[in-house]
Amino acid sequence: MNDFFITGTDTDCGKTYVTCALLRDLRRRGYEAAGLKPVACGDRADPRAMREAMGNPALDLNIINPVYLRAATAPFIAAQLEGKELSAAGLAQTYKEMRGQYAPILVEGAGGWEAPVAPGETMADLAVALGLPVILVVGNKLGAVNHALLTLQGIRARGLECRAIVLNHSMEEWDAASVTNRQLIEQFSEVPVCAELIRGQVEIDSQAVLGI
Repeated sequence: MNDFFITGTDTDCGKTYVTCALLRDLRRRGYEAAGLKPVACGDRADPRAMREAMGNPALDLNIINPVYLRAATAPFIAAQLEGKELSAAGLAQTYKEMRGQYAPILVEGAGGWEAPVAPGETMADLAVALGLPVILVVGNKLGAVNHALLTLQGIRARGLECRAIVLNHSMEEWDAASVTNRQLIEQFSEVPVCAELIRGQVEIDSQAVLGI
């Protein structure tokens, strides 16, 4: 299976930034790649960026982002505020409906690995329902090693494979942590950091990250 679930160590670690970079490179290489954000909260900037990366500005945004909730908070709370009910199975169904139309599909979660989605369910349950290999985006900053290792523990505990790690450096200046994070993450996780993006970098080697 060449579809992937993209998660991150926390909110604003660069999941969409990395997803869009992957989509642009896949499209450049001739793939009919698509991004899917099953649920977005607060605004639809992420799915709009995915649509732009796909090079299809006329595509109905509801295809890329089937569930949009106005409150900028966890999907569970945002849905409650609108009197709606979410479920991991329901969100996974949006992926199944897209299959056959695009390949590969990059499914991006909302927030971090354990962001609440429904009573007793988090983004991790969505990942399990999808059953896809995981790409972990790590914000390259102080504390990144701890966040990466904890998230990897969660991925493995759910019986899923973390195919690759992408290190995303969103700050202008580099400190001791950002310089050494890659080495430590690879050493302690035994998962390769297949790409490292510096601030402003828009290109990525999708083959190195996804293996396709």
